[in-house]
Amino acid sequence: MRVAFLLFALLSLGGCKDEPDFETRYERAVKEVDARAKAMDADIAEAERAAKAAGVDPSTPGELGEPGEPLRH
Repeated sequence: MRVAFLLFALLSLGGCKDEPDFETRYERAVKEVDARAKAMDADIAEAERAAKAAGVDPSTPGELGEPGEPLRH
C-alpha cells in the first residue's frame, strides 16, 4: 500500500511542469502583439498602394465619400 502511494505521489509530481513566470508570459505577449501590428501595418500599406493604383483616395472612408471616388489633385 505504501509503495502504491509513493508511486502515485512520484507520478503526480512528474506530471506537474513549471508554468512560465510573468516576465516570460509578458515578453511572449509583447512579441505576439508586435508581430500582429506589423502584419496589420503591411496589410494597410498594401491596401493603400492598391487604392492609389486604382485612383481611389484611401484616406476617405466609404461612408464619407462615394465608393471608388477618384483622387482630386
